[in-house]
Amino acid sequence: MNINNGINVLSLFDGISVAQLAFTQLEIKINNYFASEIDNNPIKVTQHHFPGTIQLGDVCEVDGTKLPEIDLLIFGSPCQDLSSMKKDRTGLTGEKSGLFFEALRILKEVNPKYFLMENVGSMSKYDRKVISDLLGVKPIHINSNLLTGQNRNRIYWTNIPNLTKPNDSKIQLKNIIEDGYVDRKKSNAILTKNVPYTKNGLIRYLKKSLGGVVFTDSEFATLTKKQKLAYIEPLNDEQVRKLYRPFTSVELERLQSLPDGYVSEVLKKTPTHHAIGNSFTTNVIQHILSHAEF
Repeated sequence: MNINNGINVLSLFDGISVAQLAFTQLEIKINNYFASEIDNNPIKVTQHHFPGTIQLGDVCEVDGTKLPEIDLLIFGSPCQDLSSMKKDRTGLTGEKSGLFFEALRILKEVNPKYFLMENVGSMSKYDRKVISDLLGVKPIHINSNLLTGQNRNRIYWTNIPNLTKPNDSKIQLKNIIEDGYVDRKKSNAILTKNVPYTKNGLIRYLKKSLGGVVFTDSEFATLTKKQKLAYIEPLNDEQVRKLYRPFTSVELERLQSLPDGYVSEVLKKTPTHHAIGNSFTTNVIQHILSHAEF
């Protein structure tokens, strides 16, 4: 197909429409972009940037047989039941991650030229094999740290041919923060909810390597984890807050290789962070889609 004629895309669990952003950056014309999403906040972001998006609502209600020919079906079904962060994870039998089977149904209905699925790298080998067998392709592991400043290990299943991992762009966390100091080359994976801005929040960051912080004092930033914990042990919340801050919304956008303000200029702070944490890493999606021949 000649891309000058445009393509039709169906995005399930569309979120903030990162795939649409990636196509725009690749200068590939989209005739129709169909999106299935039920959260009003990311929908607001999508419609702000791409008002022509055709919203289809709940994935369970999408009838692929009623859509025009689809060139690409893309989805990242909910990961909550698949992630190792959930102690009692139920995998594909879980209520949220089980929505993968709705995506599989729609995939069969639309029979697109290409499909692309993303999910967490920490899922069990069993669930990974089930997905691979049902989709009929072997997955590729791509950590977002190759193209941005965060560690975000993800698995991608696609029939786009000749796909390889991207070259390391050497971007470090210090390259994306607005001010301050950091104690690592790459941030932890962005979560929908960061650690609390308290003494216990910093302890959690240091002990469990969760969330992301920027230090306001260069000397404190260079201390070892053990030294940091010993230093803050006698301090209260107010004193500890002077030593660090959470990532700003713009920094979170940069970690997902989103344009500054893409989400934060549309939504308030809390829904902004939720939407960013649930999104794809733009540069990774752009890299994968660049291998497709429409």
